[in-house]
Amino acid sequence: MFAFEVTLFISGLVAAIYAISSRNLLSAAIAAGYVSLVVSIFFLLLQAPDVAMAEAAVGAALSTMILVYAIKRSGKEVEL
Repeated sequence: MFAFEVTLFISGLVAAIYAISSRNLLSAAIAAGYVSLVVSIFFLLLQAPDVAMAEAAVGAALSTMILVYAIKRSGKEVEL
């Protein structure tokens, strides 16, 4: 279980760094959604399923969809 948590943490950290440093807005939004999904998995591992479900629904799903929609509407996918 420890190896899974470390792997999950490292992948979330890499995705967070990528989301911050990416010049492609669409890729950055998807990476931020992945980070939110990783956080919700950590909440689930910490025995907080209600918080995990709320984070997955709002943080990973809804926020990512809103960001992707806004980026697509603005037409500035690559520009930063």
